[in-house]
Amino acid sequence: MQKNLHKNLRIKIPFLVLLLILCALAGILLGSVPLSPKNVLRCLAGLDKDSTTYILVNTVRLPRVFGACLAGMGLATAGVILQSVMNNSLASPNTIGVNSGAGFAVMLTLMCSGSSTAMRLPAAAFAGALFTTLTIFGLAYMADSSRTTIILAGITVSSFLNAGINTIKLLDTDITVNLTTFMIGSLSGLTFDSLRFPAAAIIAALFLSFLAAKSINVLNLGDDIARSLGLNVTLVRLVLLILSSILSGCVVSYAGLLSFVGLIVPHICRRLFGNDARCLLPCSALLGASFVLICDILGRMLFAPFELPAGVLMSFVGGPFFLYLLFTKKGGRRVNA
Repeated sequence: MQKNLHKNLRIKIPFLVLLLILCALAGILLGSVPLSPKNVLRCLAGLDKDSTTYILVNTVRLPRVFGACLAGMGLATAGVILQSVMNNSLASPNTIGVNSGAGFAVMLTLMCSGSSTAMRLPAAAFAGALFTTLTIFGLAYMADSSRTTIILAGITVSSFLNAGINTIKLLDTDITVNLTTFMIGSLSGLTFDSLRFPAAAIIAALFLSFLAAKSINVLNLGDDIARSLGLNVTLVRLVLLILSSILSGCVVSYAGLLSFVGLIVPHICRRLFGNDARCLLPCSALLGASFVLICDILGRMLFAPFELPAGVLMSFVGGPFFLYLLFTKKGGRRVNA
C-alpha cells in the first residue's frame, strides 16, 4: 500500500505542479493588458525596472497570482478537512457558513477599530471561522444530524451572518471594504504586504494538515474503529477544525467570500486520485490553486477591459455542482464527537 501511494504521488503530483505552473504563467501573461513572454521574463529577472511591464508584473500580476494560489490551496484543503471531520461529503467552508463567519468577524473588526493592520483582519477572520465551525459541529452533534440537516443549519447560520455583514455596512458607511466585491469574492488589488501574514498562516496550516493526513484516514474509518486504533477522536477533530478555520479565515481576510472551491475540488480529486488523505490533501491543494487561477484569469479576460470577480465564475460552476451532489448522494452519515 505504501509503495502504491508513493507511485501515485510520483505520477500525480508532478502533473498537478506542471498544471499550476502553467496557470500561474497564464495569470501573469494574460489579462485586460496581455504581456509578451519575453518582456515578462526580463522583468522577472530584474531587468527593465523602469518599464510599465515591470510595474504591472511586480505590483499587480505577481501578488494576484500568489494570492490566488494561496486561496485555492487553503479553501480546497479546508474542504477536505471539513468533509472528513463532519463525515459529510457536502461540507465546505462555503456550504456550512464558515466563510460567512470569517467575513462577519472582518466587518465587525473594521467597524470597531476603524482601520486594519497586517495581523488584525486575519486574526479576526480566523476567530469568526472557528466560532462558526464549532457552532455548526455542535448543532450537528446535538441533533444527531443527517447530511441534509447539517447543510440546512449551515445555510441558516450563513444567512444570519450575511445579514449581519450588510447591517454593519449600512451602519458604518466609512468602512473601506467594497461590500459587493467582498461578498462575491475577488482577488483584485492585492499586494505582497497585505498577503504577508495570511500567507504565513496558510502555509503553516497547510503543512500541519499534511502531517495530520494519517489521522484523517483513521478518522474516516468511523469513530469506533478510530478509538480502537488509539486515536483521540475528540482532540483530533478539534485540531482539524482549528486548521480548517485558519485556512478559510485567512483567505476570507484578503479575498472575500470565495465560494465552492472547498466543495468542487475535493470531489474532483477523490474521483481522480482516491480517498487516501496522504494523496488527497496535496492533490486538492494543487488543483485548488489552479482552479482559482483559471477563474481569475477568465474573469479578467471575458469582459475586458471590465473585470468579472473570480467569485462570480466560481458560483456559476459551483451552484450546479452542489445541486448535482445533493441529488445524487443520498443519505448521510452520523456525526459523533
